[in-house]
Amino acid sequence: MFWITGGEGLIHSLYQAMPNGTMAALDKQFHHVPWQGFVFYDLIFPLFLFLVGVVLPFSLTRRLERGDSRRDLYRHIVQRFALLFLLGLIYNGLLDLNFHHLRLPGVLQRIALCYLIAAIIVMTTGVRGQAMAFGVILLAYWAIVTLVPVPGVGANVLTPDGNLSAWLDQHLLPRPYCCYLYGDNEGILSTLPAISTCLLGVLAGHWLRSNRASARKTLGLIIAGVLSLALGVLWNPVFPIIKNIWTSSYVLFAGGWSLLLLGLSYWIIDVRGYKRLAFFFVVIGVNPITIYLVDRFFDFRVVGDVFLHGLFPLAGAWVPFLSAVGGVAAGWLFLFYLYRRKIFLRV
Repeated sequence: MFWITGGEGLIHSLYQAMPNGTMAALDKQFHHVPWQGFVFYDLIFPLFLFLVGVVLPFSLTRRLERGDSRRDLYRHIVQRFALLFLLGLIYNGLLDLNFHHLRLPGVLQRIALCYLIAAIIVMTTGVRGQAMAFGVILLAYWAIVTLVPVPGVGANVLTPDGNLSAWLDQHLLPRPYCCYLYGDNEGILSTLPAISTCLLGVLAGHWLRSNRASARKTLGLIIAGVLSLALGVLWNPVFPIIKNIWTSSYVLFAGGWSLLLLGLSYWIIDVRGYKRLAFFFVVIGVNPITIYLVDRFFDFRVVGDVFLHGLFPLAGAWVPFLSAVGGVAAGWLFLFYLYRRKIFLRV
């Protein structure tokens, strides 16, 4: 949430102020790849979905074990799905009432759908069943995308205009598309492997919730992350890493980094106890939906510029960076106010 609500602007503005090779390489990490490949910015959304899954064993599984009503849990799941999906439509412009140009898919909509399916799987299966669902979905998606022929194109064509996911989006979704010309990168078919991203988080959550020693938990997450990365790389020549259609190799590669980051964070914060280091991000993380929605409709840089504009004549080429810092600070202080007042948007 830090990166997509102002953090990336810090990097871009740093590159403007220091246009050298090192900064160019860093700046490149904060632009999605056009099609095949992977950069840091391609990790943010799957990491969010992964963490949605991590939480499920701590919420649903724990409540099931203590005997809570399944009917109440299913009602909670459906309500959360519906509210998330509605917020996603509002983010896309639902309140403009221009329904012919309303984009139906989106980030929150995909989170809602993945949460719904993953939660049902958690409610109806054990850890082994959840692991099987994770693998079966990845293999099934691979088979569907590579074996089902696209009319007028053929099978196993993974170009932006020739892949099956784009063809389905073009014929089943109203325009406009989102992130590439021929389809939506939160489209219909590519939501299927995104469920596996969430389920990988579920499996990590079970591992963290177990009675194993902290050191073993950390080591297990690191080993799983390395294995997932390796499998993604090995699958890449056959089924390339492509974020826009969320290929199975992309799930594994992004999942590997997610597991490694979770293991590192768990070791630093929970095992070593350096909790103060996380406070800045905790303030953001406890209200992720709030800042995601507010940032859509309000530019915190405007507030930052009000207080910093007197320094702009002195800043020279660093004006964009100073403005970006002001925007991040204004957004964080807004969230800090909510944090101190214990105001949280719960979905």
